[in-house]
Amino acid sequence: MEDSSRNRDYCLLILKDYTKSDSLLKHAYAVETCVRAYANKFNEDEEYWGNVALLHDFDYERFPTAEEHPFKGSEILREKGFGHEFRNAILSHADYSNIPRETLLQKVLFACDELAGFITAVTYVRPSKSIDEVEVSSVKKKMKDKAFAKNVSREDINKGAALLSIPLEEHIQFCINAMKENKQLLGL
Repeated sequence: MEDSSRNRDYCLLILKDYTKSDSLLKHAYAVETCVRAYANKFNEDEEYWGNVALLHDFDYERFPTAEEHPFKGSEILREKGFGHEFRNAILSHADYSNIPRETLLQKVLFACDELAGFITAVTYVRPSKSIDEVEVSSVKKKMKDKAFAKNVSREDINKGAALLSIPLEEHIQFCINAMKENKQLLGL
């Protein structure tokens, strides 16, 4: 029943059933926002791509270890009727899952995951805490500060842009622009 993969309301119910943390919910929305923007840019299915991004970490709060996340989530989604391609895209965002990133969706999800979180962190340290003040130069400057948002992998941000064959600056700007369009939902 692949239809559920295109139903955002249903995916949102799953996300909110498993995720109670406001910051994790906002991360899901931020990644969804960036991935949907890329789906639009590449003329792909925005609903499908957006829902993959929305659910990429839905199991993380309950199953935060590398042994469980995103594997438990994939099992749960399989039981709920989500197809192999949808679940594989989610599995591929974790390097340790050993699922190669072969599809454009898999590459985009990986490229947007860490970067969306990092842009959010940069926004929170702006005086106004508004994404309207965030520029590519400030994101790149903060990337050099190893103590800032230290759990965000700079290597993955760089690797993500390279996977898409898009210059890092362009990728950062694209995600900032997408997040600006959805700043109310993201709380930015």
